[in-house]
Amino acid sequence: MNYDMRRFVDKTVIITGAAGGIGLAAAERLAAEGANLTLVDMTGDGLARAKEKILVNHPETKILLVEADVTKEYQVRAYVDKTVGEFGAIDGFFNNAGIDGGQYPLADYTKDLFDKVVDINLDGVFLGLKYVLQQMVAQGHGRVVNTASIGGLMGWPHQYGYVASKHAVAGLTKATAGEMGPKGITINAIAPGGVKTAMAIEAMRTINPEHPEEAEAAFAARVPLKRMALPEEIAAVAAFLLSEDASYINAQIIAVDGGQISQS
Repeated sequence: MNYDMRRFVDKTVIITGAAGGIGLAAAERLAAEGANLTLVDMTGDGLARAKEKILVNHPETKILLVEADVTKEYQVRAYVDKTVGEFGAIDGFFNNAGIDGGQYPLADYTKDLFDKVVDINLDGVFLGLKYVLQQMVAQGHGRVVNTASIGGLMGWPHQYGYVASKHAVAGLTKATAGEMGPKGITINAIAPGGVKTAMAIEAMRTINPEHPEEAEAAFAARVPLKRMALPEEIAAVAAFLLSEDASYINAQIIAVDGGQISQS
């Protein structure tokens, strides 16, 4: 895609969960708009492939790769410190890493699975905020976008860890925005509906192992636009909220769901 906007020239953005899905789509969008990027994920190979893909279309992009587990506090501190060391500042933070955790009846949903999903989806977001915001406060500016979900705005049976953690991300977004607003920092969250990513495709296989396309069709039927989102559509909203075009938007949870939540 070609973009006329160059809103991120000379600005640096950290993206977690950057090796694929929404994170990679956001990285490509921000690269197209001139950003320096720190890409964070758990897989070095995935990060290398993401960088290669971005540089095909945007060879001028400065990219720092950091292999990190967002649930490990010392590794979160490290991706923040490495970014500041490489680029001197953190202008934007797409706090995006997360997992689905699968779908199981409550009686079969194990405590270990619940803890794992909450650890990544909530604790990882909290730790990212804790350390990135220290740098942004020192700078006196910054834009943060957390990834929640419409599962954080409504209830989905069988996704207990996911729904609980995404509700918590929405609350954490509002709480931190209240503290950071006076310091020149905005914090918002996007709440995607169904998005055609590898994680969503796997979820459809969980619902209907023999015919996952039927599960996708059933999901899309509940959306007024009658389809799932593309990662690029979610990335466009994240880029807007990370930009100065969104300078007076703060503490908001923005549903990007084709109108699905309006029908619930």
